[in-house]
Amino acid sequence: MRVETDLKLGFKDVLIRPKRSTLKSRSLVELERSYTFLHSKRQWSGVPIIAANMDTIGTFEVAEVLAENRMLCAIHKHYSLEEWQAFVDRQDSADIFER
Repeated sequence: MRVETDLKLGFKDVLIRPKRSTLKSRSLVELERSYTFLHSKRQWSGVPIIAANMDTIGTFEVAEVLAENRMLCAIHKHYSLEEWQAFVDRQDSADIFER
């Protein structure tokens, strides 16, 4: 049996100090960021949060709800080409992906 003697830290052992701010309230925090992609030079502006925590959580319905709040969703791989085409056609009339 091997006994490890090096120091182990837990959540109670670490303190993350808050950064000073000039904002009067947390409601004044601006979450949206703008990005220019390196190789395509396309720009995107939104909240840099991507829902991608499980194999099939990224459905078209979740993507639509997150897009209303300017967030992203990693769509799962089990959709057919026809389902993708229907999703894209539905989004052409809705403005949520073009902000």
